[in-house]
Amino acid sequence: MGKEVQRRRTDKFMLFPIGIKLVTIITLIVLISLGSITALVSWLVRQDLKIAAEENNFGINHRTSAEAEDTLAKIRSDSLMLIHTIASVGTQAALARSNAEFFFTQNPRIAALFFTVPGGGYGLRTADSALQPQAAEQGGEFLINEQFFFSRDINRSLTDLYLNNNQITLRRAIAGETIVLNATPLFTVHLLALFFPGETGGVMALFSPENLNNSFGAGTNQSWMINSSGDILIYSDFEQVRSGANVADKDFIRDIQESSNRNRQLLIETDFGVTRTNTDDKNFYPHTWKNLKQFILPFFENVKQFILRLYNACADAVCRVLKIERNAAQNEIQALDEKPETVRQFMAYTKLSIGGCTVITGIEYDKVFEGIAATTRRNIYLTIAVLSFSIMLIWFFSRSISDPLKALAAAARKIEGGTFNLELPQPKGRDEIGLLALSFKKMCSALNIFGRFTNKEIAIKAMRNQIKPGGLPKHATIFFSDIRGFTEKSENFTHIFGDAASDKIVYWLNDYFSHMVDCVEKTSGTIDKFIGDAVMAHWGTVYTSGSPAKDAFNCVAAALLMRKSLYKMNRERRKGDADNPPIRIGCGINTGMVTAGQIGNDKRMEYTIIGDPVNLASRIEALNKPLGTDILISEDTWKLVGKHFITEEMPAVTVKGKEQPVRIFAVINFSGAGKGPKTIANVRRLLGIKAPDISKVNVNAHEKKYKFGAG
Repeated sequence: MGKEVQRRRTDKFMLFPIGIKLVTIITLIVLISLGSITALVSWLVRQDLKIAAEENNFGINHRTSAEAEDTLAKIRSDSLMLIHTIASVGTQAALARSNAEFFFTQNPRIAALFFTVPGGGYGLRTADSALQPQAAEQGGEFLINEQFFFSRDINRSLTDLYLNNNQITLRRAIAGETIVLNATPLFTVHLLALFFPGETGGVMALFSPENLNNSFGAGTNQSWMINSSGDILIYSDFEQVRSGANVADKDFIRDIQESSNRNRQLLIETDFGVTRTNTDDKNFYPHTWKNLKQFILPFFENVKQFILRLYNACADAVCRVLKIERNAAQNEIQALDEKPETVRQFMAYTKLSIGGCTVITGIEYDKVFEGIAATTRRNIYLTIAVLSFSIMLIWFFSRSISDPLKALAAAARKIEGGTFNLELPQPKGRDEIGLLALSFKKMCSALNIFGRFTNKEIAIKAMRNQIKPGGLPKHATIFFSDIRGFTEKSENFTHIFGDAASDKIVYWLNDYFSHMVDCVEKTSGTIDKFIGDAVMAHWGTVYTSGSPAKDAFNCVAAALLMRKSLYKMNRERRKGDADNPPIRIGCGINTGMVTAGQIGNDKRMEYTIIGDPVNLASRIEALNKPLGTDILISEDTWKLVGKHFITEEMPAVTVKGKEQPVRIFAVINFSGAGKGPKTIANVRRLLGIKAPDISKVNVNAHEKKYKFGAG
């Protein structure tokens, strides 16, 4: 076995030496050539892409700020026009409501509009004095876009609460200021509040900036808008807006708000997450470095910790003063380690003329080279594709010989293991390998056919040289079975079907044999031969379950399985079906020492067993008909397994050539079985066997080898 394993390892190692060399050479050529091109392209276009990215960032900021300013201006102008119209119609509430409805139809993103009216309202919807004492004093109107609140499932009463919470802002609007606030935290949907002075006093417009969200969060450039207080008003990450995030404490935000420039582009370094884009995974270099750090940094961290422990030990041994200095250094190192990661970014900003808002657009410095990274990735993909194609091409030619040989070797090992029915692929080539594969396929087909005409288990053992020439003594259990009335049934087939009777009989027998063989194989038995309608099998010869008693038990269990299988088959047969008449069998079982071996000559040989126990088993099987039984076992078998089965002793039989009568037993069922027959009478009723009168049976007319004697 060790030599065989070593041989297979050697063959495996020698399979592809030329293929491996060719793959290595092609890999080096592709990597060097395409790698050089990639590096050259990256160097040439780096500066151009940097300038283009900066200009694009500034252009996006200009467009988004213009769109935001136009939106705020339109909301303010449309609101003022509506307020002027309502103030003009005065007490004509119906006309005022009609104008309000038309206003919300034309401005569906505006959720609500409040404006103060000195001296009282116009009867549209007066402000709730309980919630808004200041507004009630001045008088105010609240116009609600019912469709807006209904479609978003928002409680309208939140508008009163929001106005009540922002009375100071409303008073500032009355005084002439224009202010934009984030109302999202209260309403849970993205809403902004625009406070501005109006014709009749202060005005508050609640609106949804949905039209701005897409343009603010498009691409790698991220735009966001803040008010004069640093509140984030618009950003692609809605969580930042809903949580009411404020960035007024950031240095670069203070620099922007304090700057006299209305718009500008800066290069800053910040750890503020809002300024980062959400496309890190698309950037090849940072993403690759991030993955590598997961493996590299832990190694260097372990090295650093080892050096620090060594240094601490030495410092403690030198003096206490060094320990103090060391602690200070460690604190500094720890502070550096805890410093948050920062990212360089290009930041373009534009200050709006409405509400003190600022639109900021940023792109990470590394994103400036996203074009180079994309080109690099494409070149790497091209390199991988070319390299993979080359490797597959070489691999195909190198395996065109090895694969068929490996398949044939695997098939040979399966045949060695006893699997003859192999589906080998049709040889494609017309060379020596194809011819060999075709010949091997024909051999497999021949072996498969051969396996049907001989005992498969014995053939496998013979191929493995496990069956030596000559005979061996075996303590075996022998089984014979025969179909009752087979001659009469055969004649009936001939009478009914004529020339087609042969095919009908063979089909009928093959169906019966398939069930019987299955029972034998389930119990580890070996089919010796089919003798017409009879079956000969044995246990403990080719295979053994470990002891003669276990082999005998398996044999009797197989006979009971046959009874059960035949019972089911007969129940499923149609009554009077000439093609498939019912079957009853008799089984004879005996246990003893036999000679097992290969019998025959150089041209034909078979593995079988011989000896007196074989003859006795055959003769016991013939007693089933006169005794009205279906399974009979000898005394030798009964002594081994009698305690495991329900049995009834039959009259003793004196066999020709034996001086002492042979005790035989009818097998009823397994001991302790909850279902099934318990007596021989139950068996006869179950199988439809007529109980015989032993005293009137003419045994010599059936088998001259037996005579009944006293028990």
